[in-house]
Amino acid sequence: MEALYVLVVIVVLLLVLSARIVQQYQKGVLFRLGRVVAVREPGFTLIVPFVDVLRRVSLRIRTMPIQSQGIITKDNVSVDISAVAYYRVTDAAKSVVAIEDVDAAINQIAQTTMRKVVGQHMLDDILAETERINAQIADILDPLTRDWGVAVTLVELKDIQLPDAMKRAMARQAEAEREKRAKIIAAEGELLAVDALSRAADIMESHPVSLQLRTLQTLAEIAVDKNSTVVFPSPLMSTIQEVGNFFRRERDAIAPSGAARARSDGGE
Repeated sequence: MEALYVLVVIVVLLLVLSARIVQQYQKGVLFRLGRVVAVREPGFTLIVPFVDVLRRVSLRIRTMPIQSQGIITKDNVSVDISAVAYYRVTDAAKSVVAIEDVDAAINQIAQTTMRKVVGQHMLDDILAETERINAQIADILDPLTRDWGVAVTLVELKDIQLPDAMKRAMARQAEAEREKRAKIIAAEGELLAVDALSRAADIMESHPVSLQLRTLQTLAEIAVDKNSTVVFPSPLMSTIQEVGNFFRRERDAIAPSGAARARSDGGE
């Protein structure tokens, strides 16, 4: 009877030592005497105690923060850039056998790749085309990590820190750009106004009555405000011409009478 109890205890102990549970998001890499013999799927599985070792590998997407890197851009501007990488294990056996520490390897290769890719671009391109740079980094990392059984799904530049002097220079550049656009818009408005006024002047020249109507309309607008003083506009050039015509008529009228008196004085 005691032997039966001992046998039961031994069986239960062996069952406890051999029983393993692999979660749904994991796969188990089974080593037998140091060699990979199988990859166990999620669920309940048994191993040989003291002979087999089961390494569980998570297949979920992992997030790897990439610490800030001091990088010199193609136009010799020093920037500090941090990023984040997303990757997941696609081959559990390779991720255990091919590389010692997947997380550390991904971190280091992501840092060096980011430094190399960013250093090939101008600062303006880095700020304006972040999506394209992210895709370039991911395209370089993914083939390298495939041999480790890891797929890099996404790399995002998270924070770009510029020197204070560069920030001030960019602020001055943006201000100058806005002033340039404002001057261009104002000049285009003046051009449109001059064009409209020239067409209006041509119409008024062919229809003199329209100028009088416009004058009356201006007087009506002034009268609405109930001003005590009313300024009546008068065409300057026509007024000067009329004054000149008046003096010429007076001079012509005086000249014949003066000549007649001179002749009469000479006859006497």
